[in-house]
Amino acid sequence: MYVKVCGITHLDDALAAIEAGADVLGFNCVPESKRYLDPVRTRALVAEVRGKALCVAVVANLTRAQAEALFLELGVDRLQLHGDEPPVQVEALSPRAFKALRVKTAADISAAAAFPGHPLLLDAKVEGQLGGTGHCIDWPLVAPLAEARPLILAGGLTPENVAQAVRIVQPWGVDVASGVDSEHDPRRKDAAKMRRFVEAAQRVALPRHALSF
Repeated sequence: MYVKVCGITHLDDALAAIEAGADVLGFNCVPESKRYLDPVRTRALVAEVRGKALCVAVVANLTRAQAEALFLELGVDRLQLHGDEPPVQVEALSPRAFKALRVKTAADISAAAAFPGHPLLLDAKVEGQLGGTGHCIDWPLVAPLAEARPLILAGGLTPENVAQAVRIVQPWGVDVASGVDSEHDPRRKDAAKMRRFVEAAQRVALPRHALSF
C-alpha cells in the first residue's frame, strides 16, 4: 500500500517522511492553503528528493494549459487535482494528474466513481475548505469503491486511527497531512508521528495493488 504524506514545506520534513517509509510526498501549491508552497520552493524541494520518493503537487482549478505548464515547471511525478475539475479535464491530463474529491454522502461516492483516471483520492467534505481539515470520511461508505478501483483514502487519518481505517476500507493508498503535523506549527511535520503512521498503516494493509503510482 502506498503512503502519502502531504503538506510538506521543508526539506528536513521531506527527508524524515522518506526515512519513516513514505512512498509519496505531497506539496501544496494552492495559494489559499496554510501549507502553500510557491513554485520556486516546490521545485527546489522536489529536486532534492527526486529518486527517493514520488512527488505530487496539489493544485486546484487550473486550466489544462496552466496545469501542464506547472507540471513541467515543478518537475513532479503527478498533479493532484483538488478543485472542481470536471471529468473531461482529468481525462485530458491523465496520466500526469489524478483527481481528488471531497465526499460525505452516498451521492458523493456515486459521483466520484464516475471520474476517470488512476488513482482516485477521496477526502472529507467540509464546506469552504479543499482539504487538510482533520475530518474523517465515513469509512464503510467508501469501502465498496475501494474494491472497485485503486483508491487513496484521506481525511482525518492519524497514527491512532489509520489501522482501523485500513482494515475497513483496504485502500490502495492512504494520505495524511494534519494527522502528522507538529503540535506547534501546521507547516511542519512530526517525525515520530510519521513513523507511527506508516507502521500502523502497513501493518494491516493487504499486498499492494499491481498497478504502480
